[in-house]
Amino acid sequence: MPTISVARDALFHAIGKTYTEDEFEDLCFEFGIELDDIREEPVKATKTRGDGGTTGEEVMEVVYKIEVPANRYDILCLEGMARALAVFIGASPPPQYALTAPTPPLRMTVEPQTSAIRPFVVCAVLRDCTLGERAYNSFLDLQEDLHRNIARRRTLVAIGTHDLDTLSPPFRYTARPPKEIRFVPLAQESEFDADELFAYYSEPARNSPLKKFLPIIASSPVYPVIYDSADRVLSLPPIINGQHSRISPDTKNVFIECTCTDLTKGNQVLNTIVAMFSQYSSTPFSIEPVEIAYPSGSSHPKLAGQIVTTPDLSKRSLTADVGYIQRTVGLGPELLPPEDIPPLLSRMMLEAKLVDGGKSVEVTVPITRPDVMQACDIVEDVAVAYSFNRIPRHVAPVLCMGAQHPLQKLTELMRGEMAQMGFTEALTFALCSTDDCFSKLRIPDDGTTAVVIANPKTEDFQVCRTSLLPGLLKTLSKNKSNPLPWKLFEASDVVAIDDECDVGASNHRRLAMVYSDSSTSGFEVLHGAVERALAMLGLPNSSYAIKHGADPSFLEGRCAEVFVADGAKIGAKIGVFGTVHPEVLANFELEFPTSAADIDLQYFL
Repeated sequence: MPTISVARDALFHAIGKTYTEDEFEDLCFEFGIELDDIREEPVKATKTRGDGGTTGEEVMEVVYKIEVPANRYDILCLEGMARALAVFIGASPPPQYALTAPTPPLRMTVEPQTSAIRPFVVCAVLRDCTLGERAYNSFLDLQEDLHRNIARRRTLVAIGTHDLDTLSPPFRYTARPPKEIRFVPLAQESEFDADELFAYYSEPARNSPLKKFLPIIASSPVYPVIYDSADRVLSLPPIINGQHSRISPDTKNVFIECTCTDLTKGNQVLNTIVAMFSQYSSTPFSIEPVEIAYPSGSSHPKLAGQIVTTPDLSKRSLTADVGYIQRTVGLGPELLPPEDIPPLLSRMMLEAKLVDGGKSVEVTVPITRPDVMQACDIVEDVAVAYSFNRIPRHVAPVLCMGAQHPLQKLTELMRGEMAQMGFTEALTFALCSTDDCFSKLRIPDDGTTAVVIANPKTEDFQVCRTSLLPGLLKTLSKNKSNPLPWKLFEASDVVAIDDECDVGASNHRRLAMVYSDSSTSGFEVLHGAVERALAMLGLPNSSYAIKHGADPSFLEGRCAEVFVADGAKIGAKIGVFGTVHPEVLANFELEFPTSAADIDLQYFL
């Protein structure tokens, strides 16, 4: 979960109440967050990206490190944290956000070329702001926290903030070849084109924090860029803003633009920013909207020809059954009557009222709570507001005796037996490449044996393994520096397609072992190990038979299969062992003769 740094005195001033360390820790626990650490740190100087900040004598202040839920974007900054806690303790009502009516409204025109790289943009304006140094630093910190969190390191959303008084509306959002984009980037004095800028940030000696964002658009023939009517570059998203429109603690009118590949995430990011910092406007919690004009045609099919006004401050409605809330929280009607639920939700900044004769509660979700999506989220907020410490603890009405799963118990016993035989355990990946699973073992792939990964991220993890042997042979090939002989085993699951299983596949526990030496293949060693393993599994000599086998992974004439036997009657095949085929050894880059065995452990349950 994210951890944010909040100045203690500023937080208490914003809440309107002072706490001791223990009292504040208890308040955090009640609210569902955690006071992780308390430190004394220098007061932050004015934070300007690319600059070293001001110098001088350091002034110290107490800073709280608070761990917050990853989906609570509204409490990632001092403003949001103070507001949420103030509403929670009843010190202030939830804010009501409103759009102003500018004449004429600002407009951002989206051009068709953006569809190839970052198709969407959302914008807003905060008018007549009074920020100051602390709010300015908090503003920049929130942007970075949102970039790391919901924006997925700027891949989904990139935030740009600008001093509107330095710009000339209307704006246009387009995409151009890198050589055609020239501007002075933030915290620089020289003009660059986009190619020069990428080369500048890529220099190892600079160790630029922006270097990690360059691959997001580097492979595209065109880069997204925002201009004003005077052809001044506002930003090159998702990399950097222009120096011309940089904001400062004295900025009065802030223009916010969020370019995005996910429009829902873009709206959530924009709503979070304006909700947190509209309190500094001359009319608190008022936001000036911006019109986004999308092009006609096929470039933006869902928004073609539309003019969209952002931000969208409309509230959502959810309904939850009162009985469901009471059952899930664990409180009956006597401890949590229906009429108590709306006041509890109001402490979490959720407007609520009873409907359907008190059988349901209708909740109005503000823009600051995108985490509230279902009835279970309402239940969570009711439980937090009620206090987990007040919920009675009941002994479960059922009695269950815990025990180790029989298959796991058998596996643990066999691990001990194999270790006593001098074998070293290996733990290999359950996923492997198609080549490892089939061609390297000289087994044809019929397309119906292995469970295939639909969208593998790497060639090494294409299918679920159907045998433990590829993993053991790869382990040997990666550990050639170890002294001979090499003796490895693994007791784990393989995966097989199973039409009778509801998910179409099932796991099977297997025991595999390999032996490799320079002077002998170790066939007789593996033969003895297999017979010892079968004896430990409770299978006497008279209950199994070893027959000549013909497995393509093993050398012809040096392969044996193990069957269950009842006298002369041969039953199910439960294992195979033999000398590994030289072609298989070559495929896994092994030089020495090797023998391997594979036993079905699941049969013995």
